[in-house]
Amino acid sequence: MTEETQTPPETRQTTPVESSHTDVLPSQEEQLRELEIKAAEHHDAWLRAKAETENVRRRAQEDIAKAHKFGIEKFASELLAVKDSLEAALASDKQTVEDLRGGVELTLKQLVSAFEHSGIKEIDPVGQKFDPHQHQAMGMVESGQEANTVVHVLQKGYLIADRVLRPALVMIARGKDA
Repeated sequence: MTEETQTPPETRQTTPVESSHTDVLPSQEEQLRELEIKAAEHHDAWLRAKAETENVRRRAQEDIAKAHKFGIEKFASELLAVKDSLEAALASDKQTVEDLRGGVELTLKQLVSAFEHSGIKEIDPVGQKFDPHQHQAMGMVESGQEANTVVHVLQKGYLIADRVLRPALVMIARGKDA
């Protein structure tokens, strides 16, 4: 046996290669310090991301509130012309029936234009099949038309962006065989 193998490990002297190997590994305190720094950096980044998310959410809520509050502004500004026309008609003392009718027709054109610019469409279902999503049947009448066909519109309906704002009140055909 060699002398090196007989010497207990505690009393053995280390060679330069062995001592440099142990110097490369950082101590547990250094590792802990590095991990704490990284954890603090990650925590800071998380807090910043959380704050940014809250800011984006808050701005989105403000934008939604403004859209609700001022979304009708375009439509309202177009209705002002209609109101002005009606007030002008009422302010005039010496109007003939023809003048009044002409003014009402022009005012109606202004209103129809305001509706068109705002995406409000009229539902005129005469001759169409009854659609319970867009029409409200007020009754049935004898007619030569096919059953469940709209024969008469009592009150026009309106759509806004393909959503029913108000259903058309209609009379529908009872049908030939009923």
